[in-house]
Amino acid sequence: MTNETKLIKVNGISLEAKWVNARSHQNDRVMVFLHEGLGCVSMWRDFPQNLSNRTGLSSFVYSRQGYGKSDPVPLPRNLDFMHAEGLDVLPNILDVEGINRAILVGHSDGASIALINAGGARDSRIEALVLLAAHVFNEDITVKSIKEAKKAFKIRDLREKLAKYHGTNVDCAFWGWNDIWLAPEFKEWNIESYLANIILPSLVVQGEDDQYGTSAQVNAIQTGIGPEAKVKIIPNCGHSPQIEQKDITLEVIARFIETLSNNK
Repeated sequence: MTNETKLIKVNGISLEAKWVNARSHQNDRVMVFLHEGLGCVSMWRDFPQNLSNRTGLSSFVYSRQGYGKSDPVPLPRNLDFMHAEGLDVLPNILDVEGINRAILVGHSDGASIALINAGGARDSRIEALVLLAAHVFNEDITVKSIKEAKKAFKIRDLREKLAKYHGTNVDCAFWGWNDIWLAPEFKEWNIESYLANIILPSLVVQGEDDQYGTSAQVNAIQTGIGPEAKVKIIPNCGHSPQIEQKDITLEVIARFIETLSNNK
């Protein structure tokens, strides 16, 4: 990504953000990237830049509160933290940055936030969804892998690896994510009720070997959204298609975007 990271103020909170291949015109379509539960701007690596190069669209990437170089977030997180991000924070970010036409590109928690926004806010500025390894409910496999991540953070080198991206936010980022997903009351978390309200072209991408979710997630999204949802299951791929099978994922998303009308 070529542009410099900046800080923007949203609801009085400083958030790390970056434009990639900045827009020529205010009404150009923009891909807005929503990171995973342990992600941030820099953890997308060069994927937004590569996708911008492929599609000719600008990308806007930001770190949610508690991640990367954004302000820390008070812990523990609320059970509805993804709802707050999708229904309140994201619309305000679009306001601040003057984004009038957006394709939401979400990974994991970010994809769930995109679904909540599309089904709950019904924001006319959102024109399509790209959903990578989305969650619409909590599964046993999700809990199992998050417990394994907890061990890796406490006794192996995961904390050190994440600190390269999150700096002083590393504990905030990890425990804010880990504790809420493992909370007993979060076991019943479910956003399937939002799906029937989504009338946007949607691309659902999941790795065949996703260690955080089964094909039941994809099936629920496809059933809930209906014919507007297109699905791509990628073989030999886990929870991060944009890293593990980058070229295939770029191609699939680029082709999807090409099918959208009025692409510029």
